[in-house]
Amino acid sequence: MRTQPFTFELPFGGMPSEWDNHIQRSLSSMNGQYYDQAAYAEMLSENDQLLYEVYEVLVPAVEGELLHGVSILHPGKVGSEYFMTKGHFHSVLETGEVYYGMHGTGMMVMETPEGESSVMELVPGRVLYVPPRWAHRSVNTGATEDLITFFVYPGNAGHDYGTIEQKGFRKIVVEQDGKPTVIDNPRWQNTP
Repeated sequence: MRTQPFTFELPFGGMPSEWDNHIQRSLSSMNGQYYDQAAYAEMLSENDQLLYEVYEVLVPAVEGELLHGVSILHPGKVGSEYFMTKGHFHSVLETGEVYYGMHGTGMMVMETPEGESSVMELVPGRVLYVPPRWAHRSVNTGATEDLITFFVYPGNAGHDYGTIEQKGFRKIVVEQDGKPTVIDNPRWQNTP
């Protein structure tokens, strides 16, 4: 864990030169998240493939620190729905997050507990701000390239994956007529 000033290299479209924590999420970690459950089960029976990786530079989990790293979301689809990250609220709901598009194309699906939603494009060179109270999930809409983003958020923010695992997001991104399209999630659960 870093407690002194430091630098690291972040090649455009690449991994950081240093990291403290490497997270790998495979298809099996996304159980219940894709709307086409038959396509999901078929894919999983063939291969529990790696969907995305996160490289974090850890700092103390306290207010005032900024945790940051790089997320690499690989291309692919489950049925017509693009590969995506698990998505989460922050445990400290009143914390935001910043993403910087480094490589590839994608979208950020976001929503508040009150039901407001937004989907914004992620492309190289674009900074995307996720305000406090907004759950967020990255989606790779590229056919062959990784979606690589740099992120930074408060060190004490934490992650609430459970709410999204239970309810899903209100919007999903699918391929229709050969292009990414945002639609209402048929499996979204309006539960307390």
